[in-house]
Amino acid sequence: MFRGIDEVDWASMEHAYGSAADVPELLRGLASPLPQDRETALDGMYGAVHHQGDVYDSTLASIPFLFALAGHPGLPDRGGIVELLASIGGSEDGEILGDGFGDGEDGAGGGQGAEDPEDDNYAMAQAAVRAGAAVFLGLVTDADPEVRRAAPSALVRFHHETPHVLALLSERLRDEQEDGVRLALVESLGLLARLHGGSRAAAVDCLVSLCGSPHDPGLRLAALGQLASCAPDRLPADLVPTVVALLHTRSQRIRPSTEPVRTSTDTLIGSLRRMRPADEEGAQLLRTLHKALGARTTDRIALLKGQLSSRNTADRCNAVWMSAVLFREWRASYEEPVALIGEQLDSDEERLRSAAVSVLEFLFTLAAPAADRLAALVESGTDSRGRGTATLDRPLKALARCGDARAIPALAEVLRHPVVPNETGDTIRHLGPAAAPLAPLLRERLAEVPLDSPDTYDRAAPLLRGLGTLQYAPAVPEVLRLLHGTPRELRLRDALVKALARTLGAFGPRAREAVPALRDLLTGENAVTAADALRSVEGDTEAVLPVLLGALAPEGDPGSRRAAADALGRMGAAAAPALPGLRRLTDSAGVWERTAAACALWDIAGDPEPVLPVFREAWRHNPYTRGSIAACLVRMGVAGAPVHDLVRTELASPRRHRARSGGHGSHDVLDDELLLRACRTALEAS
Repeated sequence: MFRGIDEVDWASMEHAYGSAADVPELLRGLASPLPQDRETALDGMYGAVHHQGDVYDSTLASIPFLFALAGHPGLPDRGGIVELLASIGGSEDGEILGDGFGDGEDGAGGGQGAEDPEDDNYAMAQAAVRAGAAVFLGLVTDADPEVRRAAPSALVRFHHETPHVLALLSERLRDEQEDGVRLALVESLGLLARLHGGSRAAAVDCLVSLCGSPHDPGLRLAALGQLASCAPDRLPADLVPTVVALLHTRSQRIRPSTEPVRTSTDTLIGSLRRMRPADEEGAQLLRTLHKALGARTTDRIALLKGQLSSRNTADRCNAVWMSAVLFREWRASYEEPVALIGEQLDSDEERLRSAAVSVLEFLFTLAAPAADRLAALVESGTDSRGRGTATLDRPLKALARCGDARAIPALAEVLRHPVVPNETGDTIRHLGPAAAPLAPLLRERLAEVPLDSPDTYDRAAPLLRGLGTLQYAPAVPEVLRLLHGTPRELRLRDALVKALARTLGAFGPRAREAVPALRDLLTGENAVTAADALRSVEGDTEAVLPVLLGALAPEGDPGSRRAAADALGRMGAAAAPALPGLRRLTDSAGVWERTAAACALWDIAGDPEPVLPVFREAWRHNPYTRGSIAACLVRMGVAGAPVHDLVRTELASPRRHRARSGGHGSHDVLDDELLLRACRTALEAS
């Protein structure tokens, strides 16, 4: 397996962390008799030699040895090595396979080579894995089921004789006994149909034949999922009821796992193994189908309802997590699935309950159909028993975020602790005026915050946010105590002063006793925030305007320029001297600065001409600006009509404006719902 490994000049090569001199040790570790050593070595290969999908010279030099390891009969854990080779090869689902073989149709490009075609390392890695792909032919009949599970996908992606590969996959489906391997074979048929147009029809026909009896429910579900992704026109008309029936039948037939229990190491790969769902194969089957259905939200909601009605806890838990993807990416009416997710809060299974709370937590007002059960869970204290410190439990946060006043007594209990959780202030905001009874408690806690502690800011910040939200001006003395009493060398003092000034500004004219303190801040680091607050409290533009005009200067900080533009817009016509500077700012390189300047121009001068072109460009190129723009369009009324085509297109789009691959934000759903509300209001106002 390692013939010639010591003749390679590894020390002259590199990986993600410098010298590749340790790569031979990692490669030998993959063949260790100890499972912990093999797992650690594989983690090291992904972490250094193939770090985040990168290909180094040491990665290329490793490929022959990885093929030797993968093809060595009897060596444990070779399935992971096959997957590593496939990842290094870089060909992904949807990428055109070139070099004279393969006839894929999609031009989206998903692999490393598509992302960086000029990098020779990626091209050489793909060529090397293709050159060795004959090894994968023998692995589809390997004695190790994990190897047989990993081999078909690699074979489809890298072997050039596509008709032969298709015939082999079909043959293996007839002979294979292991359920997991059979599912991998079906997935590979779908992959082949997507990547190789010349064999697509035959692969699709094979998938169609697997969708009906006498095949077992799991195989039929897998075939339907792959068919949805490569030939949706061949799906049965009664897709959803068929899938739900198959799901319930499969759940009743699931056999306990016969795989030996293994101790995972404290590595990324070990962590991922421990996080696998109880029914990993079932979860993958339904994830594939949901992904393939895409914007067909009616079908996906019906499918979720079926999953959430299953008697099997694992089915319901998987459905909850799948619903999260749907809710984050697509717009629809979700009352029924949300109510069913709420029902999972009654479960005795902590894992299922926790999954349900996690999803409801980011839905904000959309979680209202589950509010009764959230309130019952909060009242029972199920998720907070045994805790000696104040915590903002996730059920409580979810209940408050959907605007339900039943959260207030529990929040009051949280506020009775000397140290208040950081999220409390932001959470109170979603309760609106109903949270007014919490204001005196916030004030009491603020009075107890020490002036010179390392955690002064951390303790004060959530209280200040809550008080500002509730506009509770009786707390002015407590705010000024911190402003005057904290030493200059205090940790995070600038951040604290900004929070204090912002809170005073939220109090408005009732905070007049703070005017001298705010004036003193007009020459400091937080001058813009102080000026905005002073304008709110006193209404005097003479002292405020020079500070904000100075912050608009081209040599200033971009964040300060944007904040100054926002503050000037709130001043209205009184900020007319700022118009030249704001017009300059509409040509800024920063889209947020341009957007803020355009909004301020309208609020000050009421002239749509310099504003609307900025809005159109920002709306198209940065979806995150749409909320601010839509809010300004509401203020503009009829004057915003020339860009209402953007608003109508947004309202007609089924996809959330922040939906993206590779991540999500905790407020994405809320921000999208607020955008839709603003868009509707803008059209009504015109």
